[in-house]
Amino acid sequence: MEEKEGAVKTLIEKATGRGAEEVKIISPENVFTGRWVRLKCQYGCGGYGKSLTCPPYSPKPEETEKILSDYEDALLIHFPTSVEDISNIMVDLEREAFLSGFYKAFSMPAGPCGLCEECSVEEGCINPRKARPAMEACGIDVYQTAREAGFPIEVVRSRDCPQNYYGLLLLE
Repeated sequence: MEEKEGAVKTLIEKATGRGAEEVKIISPENVFTGRWVRLKCQYGCGGYGKSLTCPPYSPKPEETEKILSDYEDALLIHFPTSVEDISNIMVDLEREAFLSGFYKAFSMPAGPCGLCEECSVEEGCINPRKARPAMEACGIDVYQTAREAGFPIEVVRSRDCPQNYYGLLLLE
C-alpha cells in the first residue's frame, strides 16, 4: 500500500512538472458519464468518425461506466491553456504508472487525437501505443466531473475566456 501511495505521489509530481496546474485523486465513481456527451461529438465536432479515438469507434458511455468500475482510483489532472501536447503527457504518465505496478493504468487526454495528420480508419491505428480516446469521446461529462472535484471549468464563450483542460489517469 505504501509503495502505491509513493507511486501516486511521484505521478502527481511528474504531472505538475510537465505543466499540470493541479492533480486530484478521485474515485472512478465520481467520473460522470452521459449519453448526450457523444451527441456533442457527433453534432458539433468536425472530427466525428474521422479518428479511431473518436466516436463512433470509441467506447460508448455504458461501456465506459463498466470500464470505470474496474478501477479503484483515478487522477484528474488540470492543465492550463498554455500546456501543449497533453496527449503525450497523459500517455507518459500512463506508462510511468504501469511501470510503477499499476498494470491496468489507462489514460484519457483532452480533445481529439492529433498524432497523425489523417487517421487511417480503414487500415487501423499506426500509433496504438500513444493513441487514446479523450474523456468526451467515451461519454465522460468533463464539466460535471471537474466541478465535483472542485476544479474550475466554464463554457468558453470567446477566445479571450480562460480555458481549462483535463486528463484522466485510471489506476487499479
